[in-house]
Amino acid sequence: MSFSNRISTGGLALAASLALSTAAFAASPEPAPAAPAPAAPAGSDRVTNPIAEFAGIDKITGRIITFDVYIDETVQFGALQVTPRVCYSRPQTEEPKTDSFVEVDEITLDRKIRRIFTGWMFAESPGLNAVEHAVYDVWLKECKQKSDVPAPDGAKADATKADASKPAAAKPKPAATPDVAQPDATEPAITEPDTTEPDTTEAN
Repeated sequence: MSFSNRISTGGLALAASLALSTAAFAASPEPAPAAPAPAAPAGSDRVTNPIAEFAGIDKITGRIITFDVYIDETVQFGALQVTPRVCYSRPQTEEPKTDSFVEVDEITLDRKIRRIFTGWMFAESPGLNAVEHAVYDVWLKECKQKSDVPAPDGAKADATKADASKPAAAKPKPAATPDVAQPDATEPAITEPDTTEPDTTEAN
């Protein structure tokens, strides 16, 4: 075989190989586009809850109870009155973080109300902002959407109930008038003296 024939045969073989490679590449399916990754929830996402669950302890008896309080409602535990203003939690996909802005008042021995705590309570760190009281302690347990405790009817209804529960104010009695002595009807009537002159004519 001549040199020119070898070059021609090699060129044909190379062309055939390139043609097969091109056909195989064209026949192969294109890879499917990758599915977009789900967006992570924003760090500021939070759930607003209508109920705050608290735990309270009587330090003298050691008794611990839990109680639910609706937002803007006041519940008394011992000598403390607890009023949550907001209660936030986080979605289940995020790290747990439950906090509530709470006001706590103390009823003193002379029946006065004194504010002893105003601030945030954190369920994951109950000792971070603790209520300072000699006998009672209260801390946040969780925020809830539902409770077995009946919901309050509203501020107006609460005010109406409060007014209805108050005893009616006693009406002032009219000033007593002194009794005027009435004349006794059995008294004998005073008779007028007889003005007729007696007959002084001597009898004959």
